[in-house]
Amino acid sequence: MITNYLYEHATKQGDKVFLVYGDTEFSYAQMAQLVSTLALQLQAKGVTAGSRVALLCSNRPAFLISWFAINELGAVCVPLNVSLVGDSLRYILGQSEAKTLLIEPSLQQLRLNDLQQLSTDIVTVLINDSMETSCGTTTPSGRVGGHSTDLLAANSILYTSGTTGLPKGAVLPHQAYVSAGHDMVKSLQLTRQDRILVFLPLFHANPQMYAVSSTLVSGATMILLPRFSASQFFNEARHYEATGFTYVGTVLSILEKHHPTAEHNHGLRWCVGGGAPARVWNEVSERYGINVNELYGMTETGGWVTMNTQEHTRVGSVGRERPNIRICIRDEHGTPVAMGQKGEITAYSKKKGVFFSEYWNNPESTATTLKDGWLYTGDRGYLDEDGYLYFDGRIKELIRRGGEMIAPTEIEQQLLKHPAVLDCAVIGVDDEIMGEEVKAVVVVNTPVPPQELRSFLAERIAAFMLPRYFSFIDAIPKTETQKVKRYELSALQTEVIDTVDPR
Repeated sequence: MITNYLYEHATKQGDKVFLVYGDTEFSYAQMAQLVSTLALQLQAKGVTAGSRVALLCSNRPAFLISWFAINELGAVCVPLNVSLVGDSLRYILGQSEAKTLLIEPSLQQLRLNDLQQLSTDIVTVLINDSMETSCGTTTPSGRVGGHSTDLLAANSILYTSGTTGLPKGAVLPHQAYVSAGHDMVKSLQLTRQDRILVFLPLFHANPQMYAVSSTLVSGATMILLPRFSASQFFNEARHYEATGFTYVGTVLSILEKHHPTAEHNHGLRWCVGGGAPARVWNEVSERYGINVNELYGMTETGGWVTMNTQEHTRVGSVGRERPNIRICIRDEHGTPVAMGQKGEITAYSKKKGVFFSEYWNNPESTATTLKDGWLYTGDRGYLDEDGYLYFDGRIKELIRRGGEMIAPTEIEQQLLKHPAVLDCAVIGVDDEIMGEEVKAVVVVNTPVPPQELRSFLAERIAAFMLPRYFSFIDAIPKTETQKVKRYELSALQTEVIDTVDPR
């Protein structure tokens, strides 16, 4: 269990700072004490081994305390995107069979109506400031859970967008987090002196795998920010003496535009993540002196399967195979292709538990993704003669906006509920900052302002899914079997209305 590392450090280096949040520092011993305290409270509310416990919390220490306390009891954490509302929120709470929900009061107030419409009862535990209040002791706290050694048992269920429109819950074993921590420490050559800056939402696999796990394994310090700020980025890095950070491509693109001149008066040595175009990669490396460790992966792969490391880097690629991982490029029939040829990226782990084990209560989707031990990513790519992988887009229809994976059909299902909408289709369009932006192509029975449609959707889907662009046409192009021809929509010459920046 990843919490074992927390308690081990609490015993061996209890005074060492584990977490910095604002002006507050939490030592390893203090964090272990807070985790044990909450674990006892959750145990009293009926949380036991195997229970699914949903967590709706922003970037603050209580997220980590809650996650660790849930795992300390052998329960399974279901972190929720804090933007979820309406049907999406209720679906995940129901589909995960969560019986307990830990939630910040401010987030609860915004979702009272959604939670009241749940078809099953759920015990609500409010996340209050007292959860983060340490009594100041540096004496390690006693363990509460059964200290399971089964690393193949479930640690978390992380929900990702599905091509059918319904999110899929990827079950990640404890081994996935342990392996992520060890492999990231080795790849980045991390030590206990590192100070890892985290500003991406903690409910994502990226900070969980690349930052939290590696911090616990190495005994380093994590600096948690509520959110990313381009204008304050280097000031915060200097203030907290950060040595590295995790990113999605959007972050690096924004930094590169916001800081056009050299920035070397900081301690940042490295960053790690995915989605950095070669030009941005080079600019970040040269302008700021930060080593970019571009990788490729997804939640289901336990974070990543290839990575550019300190020893092996090729700009423009997404790196070489992670330890104990094999990559194979396959054609549409599942047959391996020759080196240099493009096809679907598939991955195999020689060690059990590194990848997700299943999609929760979804055997059909599990079977289409895991075949004979191989994980089929739904992404295109190719390998060069030296084993470097190159990403070449998605086979699936998912849209990647600012690091978030968005299913077009999930937006379409809600848009069709508007009385003026007869038909619609949602596609991704290239965007220099976000990677992709969301565009809705709509057929209506009466004229309707795009802002009205956007406002309509805002009550039903998460904010990051809201379409920025709208176009209106007479009919959606479809195949004989009524599948949307999204490639034709991308090529349509029609008026595009920008609801964010009318200019």
